[in-house]
Amino acid sequence: MWKLSRQYEVTIDEISAANGLTSSLLMPGLALYVPDRVLTNRLYRIQEGDQFWLLARQFRTTVTAIRAANPALDPYRLPVGETMIIPSPLLPEMVTVGFIVPYSIEQFLASLEGFAEQLTYVAVASYSVTEEGEAYVLLADDMIPERSRQLQVTPLLMIRNIMADGTFNPELIGVVLGSASMRRRLIASLLAFVTEKNYGGVSIDFEFIPPGQRNDFVIFLRELKQALGALLLHVNVHSKTADIPDNPIIGAYDYRAISQEADIVAVMTMDYGYPGGPPNPIAPIWWVDEVIRYALTEIPANKLQIALPLYGYDWLEGTNESSGLSALGAQNLALDRGAVIEFDMTALSPHFAYWQEEGRHLVWFEDIRSYVSKYQLVDLYGLLGVTFWEVRLPFPQNWAYMKQHIMVLK
Repeated sequence: MWKLSRQYEVTIDEISAANGLTSSLLMPGLALYVPDRVLTNRLYRIQEGDQFWLLARQFRTTVTAIRAANPALDPYRLPVGETMIIPSPLLPEMVTVGFIVPYSIEQFLASLEGFAEQLTYVAVASYSVTEEGEAYVLLADDMIPERSRQLQVTPLLMIRNIMADGTFNPELIGVVLGSASMRRRLIASLLAFVTEKNYGGVSIDFEFIPPGQRNDFVIFLRELKQALGALLLHVNVHSKTADIPDNPIIGAYDYRAISQEADIVAVMTMDYGYPGGPPNPIAPIWWVDEVIRYALTEIPANKLQIALPLYGYDWLEGTNESSGLSALGAQNLALDRGAVIEFDMTALSPHFAYWQEEGRHLVWFEDIRSYVSKYQLVDLYGLLGVTFWEVRLPFPQNWAYMKQHIMVLK
């Protein structure tokens, strides 16, 4: 690493900290983030009338820098509709939400200060719903709202239709949403917790809602927003590339109607490769792009966030058995096993294989390259920002990159 240190004029300790490295051991294919002082590469779609000198003025950069970043482009015949890179000192602005499932409040609070500057909101996934339609505390959230506010991060109460065993209950939330009295009870109990604990709003994560409650869900959101008033209503929805109202997974999520009630709609662009399924990238860029383009036909860009996974999955080859691990954990597993990390240029996602007694393992995860490509999509489409599932999982490359290249709005 001393060569990188000399080349980029940063210390070895800075490189190690930014990448969560515990030794100087490096392997082929490992992507490192080096916190140097380079310009931010903005992704831009060429429009009619664009010229390099006009773009240089708009992005406060130079024609020389634009030419160097786009050697294949003819500056006198810019292809309208194509994308290009513009190195710029102007940072893309984003609103961010970090989710936390507080299994250990002490651990979370100890780590929060390290990335608080990169969060607009922290959504505390401590709440679920009873069969009677009341919100209740599934995991303690003591001190999290107060400490978040001290660090200029607005806390959101996050409620999910999740059970103590970690599974989502579609039938339960279907019954609650379908009953006017239960909706009122749920909203009243949510407002009581929000007031008691000084939350800045509510983040809804009701997954696998039965398609028959599609309209009931929208009614619930409308009623909840009316009760919240100026407090934020953040709604998480399953990813899709078309509206299929009778589909058991995505059918209940009417993007357009939901966006008319919510302040922010976050599309869960993760788990393309999922537990119980075959090995696949977690969030391939081509799929994320398809989801964004569909979502923009229904949701205003200034209300839309996409989700970024701070994790990967480790599959046993020949089976659908898998286990989750953090992005940093995946990187360091490759280093520990001496595995060569490969990068899929279609998915823009890293992966590697290693052997264990039971057989060959395949690991797909996220690294700084895959994250930067997604940040560039957010910038290209002018989206509101991103969410992170979940900030309990270490990924120091991301926070180091954001400090230098993303302007987080508070």
